[in-house]
Amino acid sequence: MDIMEKALKQHEEWGGKIEIISRAPIKTKEDLSLAYTPGVARPCIEIQKDYNKSFELTRRNNMVAVITDGTAVLGLGDIGPAAAMPVMEGKCALFKEFGGVDAFPICVDSKDVDEIVRTVSLISKSFGGINLEDIAAPRCFEIEKRLKEVCDIPVFHDDQHGTAIIVAAALLNAMKLTGREMGTANIVVNGAGAAGIAITKLLLKVGFGDVVLCDKQGAIYRGADWTNPAQTEMAQVTNKQNKQGTLAEMLKGADVFVGVSAPNIVSAEMIASMAEKSIVFPMANPVPEIMPEEAKKGGAYVIGTGRSDFPNQINNVMAFPGIFKGVLRVRASDISESMKVAAAYAIAGIVEDHELCPEYILPNPFDEKVADAVADAVAEDAVKTGLARI
Repeated sequence: MDIMEKALKQHEEWGGKIEIISRAPIKTKEDLSLAYTPGVARPCIEIQKDYNKSFELTRRNNMVAVITDGTAVLGLGDIGPAAAMPVMEGKCALFKEFGGVDAFPICVDSKDVDEIVRTVSLISKSFGGINLEDIAAPRCFEIEKRLKEVCDIPVFHDDQHGTAIIVAAALLNAMKLTGREMGTANIVVNGAGAAGIAITKLLLKVGFGDVVLCDKQGAIYRGADWTNPAQTEMAQVTNKQNKQGTLAEMLKGADVFVGVSAPNIVSAEMIASMAEKSIVFPMANPVPEIMPEEAKKGGAYVIGTGRSDFPNQINNVMAFPGIFKGVLRVRASDISESMKVAAAYAIAGIVEDHELCPEYILPNPFDEKVADAVADAVAEDAVKTGLARI
């Protein structure tokens, strides 16, 4: 059976991928009195006296809200909040299975930034963290920024930062494997939306080298009159030589290609024009910018995609469960840039030097060490930078 049809049938059988399970036994009258009235009044009073007790006496300490407006769902686009629910449920299931973090899906029926920010901020006292998901650019930038300002819990847009962390981890090992030194790489990122901009920012933060960010009209450069505000801002910190031209022109001599754009837009000839031992991460899903076999024909040395049926899957599931596990552990107030860098190094470090090869630069997403390694690195960085609150 085709995987799509099989998935549909399975969803019909599941009737939803998550459920609420009580942690409190309620079998006797005393159980009822302890978990609910009259006993429950006591923790309520304690929280009223000390707000921080809400993280100790309720599930806030391990609960994340997974929030979308349904405008950029997977490769499906703007399908609306109701149609986005299977993806949000799936995300919640991944939080629990990979990180032991409880998560709840919330699909907001609005495209208005003010309305979404107000909605999320008003319900934030029920959660220990906010994971934004599948919200279209450039609106997603403003929503995340404003929620970080008004919420006292971490806010994280996984499509941006989770993807960026895994790309950085993959590139750390690919650079090592190809003998490149940090700061020397010439990188081309194609797709100047939420993911592409976040990837570019993190690659610059880690210090890989210069990045040329491209969109449909080619390289983004200082002085371009067709860029949106987020792209105009990126032009100030990327493309040091202020190159202008097409993606094909930018790839000539480049060391690294990262694609978060559209299927089949890169040819073997374009890969052949890159530097020797090129690193190629075409991540458009389900069809990448160039299929791995075509990239190999062009001479690509290390290839990673977003797909599970090829080596080196660049999969966010290696990032977000561990990140939230770490920030919830120390009750961090934010997820900082240095935490993202720490997470990338933690993921890369799971693959030992003697294991590195072109087909293995990232750990298996099912490796149980991943979430704990990320959580430890993130929690340690939060403590070091003063963002931890316990």
